[in-house]
Amino acid sequence: MKTPTPWFNAHHSPIGAFSTFTLGLPGARGGFGLERGGPADEDVYVAVEDREGGGFHALPFFGPATDDAARYDAEAAAQAQGEAEADVPAFRPFATADVTRDFDVARDTWRAADLEFTVHTQVVPVPDPAEARDETAAAALRDALVPAVWAELTIDNRGGARPRRGFFGFAGKDPYTFMRTWTGEGFVAAGQGGQVAIFAGAEPGVAPAQGFTAAKLLAPAHPANARFGLGPVAGIVVTAAPGERRTVRFALAFFRGGVVTTGLPTRYLYTRFFADIDAVGRHALGMADRVTAASAAPAALAGAATLGPERAFQLAHAIRSYYGSSELLETLEGEPFWVVNEGEYRMMNTFDLTVDHLFFELRLNPWAVRNQLDWFMRRYRYTDEVVCPKTKARFPGGVSFTHDMGVANSFSPPGRSAYELTGLHGCFSHMTHEQLVNFTLCAGAYLHEVGDAAWAQQVAATLADCQASLLARDDPEPARRNGIMGYDSSRCDGGSEITTYDSLDASLGQARNNLYLAVKSWAAYLALEAFWKLRAEPALAHEAAAQAVRAAQSILGAAVAGPALPAVLFEGVDSAIIPAVEGLVFPWRFGRRDVFAGDSVHARLVARLREHLVHVLDPRNGLCRFADGGWKLSSTSNNSWLSKIYLCQAVARDILDLRDAAEEARADAAHVAWLLHPKNAYFAWSDQMLSGIACGSKYYPRGVTAILWLG
Repeated sequence: MKTPTPWFNAHHSPIGAFSTFTLGLPGARGGFGLERGGPADEDVYVAVEDREGGGFHALPFFGPATDDAARYDAEAAAQAQGEAEADVPAFRPFATADVTRDFDVARDTWRAADLEFTVHTQVVPVPDPAEARDETAAAALRDALVPAVWAELTIDNRGGARPRRGFFGFAGKDPYTFMRTWTGEGFVAAGQGGQVAIFAGAEPGVAPAQGFTAAKLLAPAHPANARFGLGPVAGIVVTAAPGERRTVRFALAFFRGGVVTTGLPTRYLYTRFFADIDAVGRHALGMADRVTAASAAPAALAGAATLGPERAFQLAHAIRSYYGSSELLETLEGEPFWVVNEGEYRMMNTFDLTVDHLFFELRLNPWAVRNQLDWFMRRYRYTDEVVCPKTKARFPGGVSFTHDMGVANSFSPPGRSAYELTGLHGCFSHMTHEQLVNFTLCAGAYLHEVGDAAWAQQVAATLADCQASLLARDDPEPARRNGIMGYDSSRCDGGSEITTYDSLDASLGQARNNLYLAVKSWAAYLALEAFWKLRAEPALAHEAAAQAVRAAQSILGAAVAGPALPAVLFEGVDSAIIPAVEGLVFPWRFGRRDVFAGDSVHARLVARLREHLVHVLDPRNGLCRFADGGWKLSSTSNNSWLSKIYLCQAVARDILDLRDAAEEARADAAHVAWLLHPKNAYFAWSDQMLSGIACGSKYYPRGVTAILWLG
């Protein structure tokens, strides 16, 4: 698809390798990254020789050339490698106005003059590693996880009377290794150390090259100097004959072997299949035909073509960023461990992101949901007390789960997160109630989607504990319960719990009595009721059902004058919030559509939430719209998160049947403009936008909530 501007960074990433070839902004602002929280800021060279010879033009993904020759021989720097400056060809960027870009979820193409460059990625289901027992299943797993992306460089020399060369290479910035070129059985390669490399098939007119600068490596005075080991720039040179339009395919490979985490030793699961980067490159080259053909329209995203261009762009951009943060590990005993890192922050399996990644993972990799929940149960659950906010008295609490599992490949100790601190009332406090709700909702959605009877048996005791814990956090005294969180965790130790909206004001940041969290809690009780009915546990089902009714009644009874519900119930915080409707997605998706019809208290709650959303989104009311038409999550904060906007857009359209094509188009255009703003485009897809400018949550995976647009 065409985008309003071609100049924005995007991920091009394997699945589960926590690696990326980021590209899209002029200058040295992209490149090859492993386990990073932002772009690598490397020079990337994609060049074609001018028709008349004597120089090259390249896509503008590099900065001013720095000649390292002076470091070695200052007096003779002008003749480094035995060459005079007069023999070095001009190496210029194409004018930005002369470059076009077609951007889709698995294919990204730049064109300028006689050059075309496309990067292809995989968007495919990953087979359950625990089920990959036979050769066929193992091969499918290997192909889905190969840590590589693919590229094609095309030189159009059909109007040329002389051979013309093209070049694809980069200048790596890893301080611990150096650039190199090499050849192997059936391939040529250029890369840095053993962790990143460009591979091409060994064929006539395709050769590796290395030098002090891109210009110098393209014009060595002696052919033997074409692979100069001290050169910080390396890549593959391609020659097109006169009258030929030549396309050469590349595999862009990543590799990190051995133990890669601390706290809990694990390795990348792809190392089951690949011993080193050469093995990755060879295998990826063999897959090139299949991958490039499939990238035009990934089967896993059937229906994406029905989206308008603004939503198709945002979905594609978000999926790419999700894969850039994905990491499939295995313990030294061979147990799979699916991790999604939190973008620039690199926190591992942040639970309040896991619940939003849920819908994408259920569509492509349902086993990943179960895997994360298993690890939360096994290693990242804890039991606490609850604290009365007025008297500070403590009572037995119950089970909950940590905010995350660690940071930057360092697993936290069991029962602890990297994020949560005690004694706070804002950012970095505990999210005990929210993560308890999130576990319940993820489990309910997974079981409905997959029908996994064996796992239902395994998780039943934990879900019973979750229900008891939810009751305690409502109120230890049953007669005072209203279905909504009223007590903080003792882990706060004088502070108070927060929600995933940790950097917003009390309208969304405070957990206790929060409208957003109250609706999600209502949804959690509905999930528990459904689970216990299937398991023929009438007492537990009745208890969960009663709590769902109490929650609905409490929300309905907390109304203030006017159509908008208060953001914090019973406390006089009457900010208007869009995420009041967020929790509706869960019963809609896990089979409780009975609550959306009839005249039950649940149906009345849904109708009330619809009335609320209509009111707060009406631009005339000045509540939850920015001037550009973009959605404003809270009337009292300019901090809006695109991932949550996407989710609530799906709720508005598909569940609440709010369809205003003109307003939808205006909002979608605004949200695209946020992502493409010059201050935001560097970090690919970003989530937190302060009046349209990324203020946090950059390089982020959470935007895959946009998968809900597909129904």
